[in-house]
Amino acid sequence: MDLQFLDALGLRNATSGSWSGSRHYPSETGIPSHSPVDGALIGQVGLTTHEQYDEIVRRALEAQKQWQAIPAPARGEIVRQFGDALREKKEALGRLVSYEMGKSFQEGLGEVQEMIDICYFATGLSRQLYGLSMHSERPRHRMYEQWHPLGLVGVISAFNFPVAVWSWNAAIAWVCGNAVLWKPSEKTPLCGVACQLIAQEVLEANGVPNGISSLVNGGRQTGEWLSSDPRVALVSATGSVRMGKAVGAAVAARLGKSLLELGGNNAIIVCPSADLNIVLNAVVFGAVGTAGQRCTTTRRLIVHEQLFDKLRDMLVNAYGQLRIGNPLEPGIHMGPLIDRIAVDNYLRAIADIEASGGRFPVPGGVLTGPDYSSGCYVRPCIAEVAHDSAIVHSETFAPILYLIPYRELQEAVAIQNEVPQGLSSSIMTNDLREAEYFLSHSGSDCGIANVNIGTSGAEIGGAFGGEKETGGGRESGSDAWKTYMRRQTNTINYSTELPLAQGIRFKLD
Repeated sequence: MDLQFLDALGLRNATSGSWSGSRHYPSETGIPSHSPVDGALIGQVGLTTHEQYDEIVRRALEAQKQWQAIPAPARGEIVRQFGDALREKKEALGRLVSYEMGKSFQEGLGEVQEMIDICYFATGLSRQLYGLSMHSERPRHRMYEQWHPLGLVGVISAFNFPVAVWSWNAAIAWVCGNAVLWKPSEKTPLCGVACQLIAQEVLEANGVPNGISSLVNGGRQTGEWLSSDPRVALVSATGSVRMGKAVGAAVAARLGKSLLELGGNNAIIVCPSADLNIVLNAVVFGAVGTAGQRCTTTRRLIVHEQLFDKLRDMLVNAYGQLRIGNPLEPGIHMGPLIDRIAVDNYLRAIADIEASGGRFPVPGGVLTGPDYSSGCYVRPCIAEVAHDSAIVHSETFAPILYLIPYRELQEAVAIQNEVPQGLSSSIMTNDLREAEYFLSHSGSDCGIANVNIGTSGAEIGGAFGGEKETGGGRESGSDAWKTYMRRQTNTINYSTELPLAQGIRFKLD
């Protein structure tokens, strides 16, 4: 395996600790990073101690006080430079994402492009942190609202998007005047180190306090420090529902703010008028992209009974053409799962499907042989199973697609909405009434609802997130920036009297 991209990112023989800006905190205890592609040890990242964590938070808070005094457009210019630096290292960072996480190289490049896009989006946003003016009921009074930085924003990210989700939070939080403390996934720690090194170069070149970008490494305990720390004003956490509930409870106990982006159990509804060529491409990419390890992965395909057999046969044929292997090689559609724990979860889900009486038009299984020596490669499978089976209502982070028939659109929407998650959803139809029903208050209950595109592939311009057990948080575009700021209402009296609101009279003798 050619690992020259590690040199381009400054990661060759990486044995690293934690960072507050450019200040490095070494560690004797390491977190090894093994590639699911070939099982090789890529490097080792130091485990942050509690003493180091406290020092990093202190330095981040000091840096934030200086950073918030810089005008927002000037902060935006620095974030733009970070986007430019990512563009220069796009291929190298994309290869690292692919090799450390296992997604295809094309998806790795796409993830870095998301980072670049959000930096440029945030640059424009830095001139648009608008408040409102309101009319006062009192004469010669002016009312308006403005937005101030929160302070320190903590980010806990997941392995499946090891760099993009951090950037969604960091770029917006930075232009809003906050410092960012990042705990990357312990399964993809080198991606975090690479991003930190790129960020600190940009910050140092601009002579700004580079403690606004800090990195801590560890597992559950490190996340608990961050979630329970009253100095961390906002905790943005991406991961499982179980993890999100723990983070949300810890942050709520101290009356902090949390932004949760958790599980998905996403469905595509296929109507009789749908263009099946569009459906086929959307479903296959949505179901097998990132080896089924996206929060927006297509997990349920709810198909009108008129099309059910035909579409099933088309999918069986398409799955037979999929190329599974080293994700850095051209033409590969699907790489490995993140680790053997994920493989075990995949196998348990297949056993549960069988126990539920399901059948497999495309059976699953673990791939073996010299090209699959890491033990993390599996076959994407398709299962026909009852929509109300327990396994269908849970999220398995693996390439398993459930086929479910329906007769009436209302029935299909009810099936889609009956699961506890509410992230992404799609309908495939050329019928305007069906599309509008799906998008109405009676339709999809998800945070994302698409027409004639799949459940995966959100653009950074729209707010990203979902409802129910997905957590209710919103990241990235639209007005998600407000999450990273505190709102303040201001009233100014420029009269010579003191009239009270609501006509209240109060006079001293």
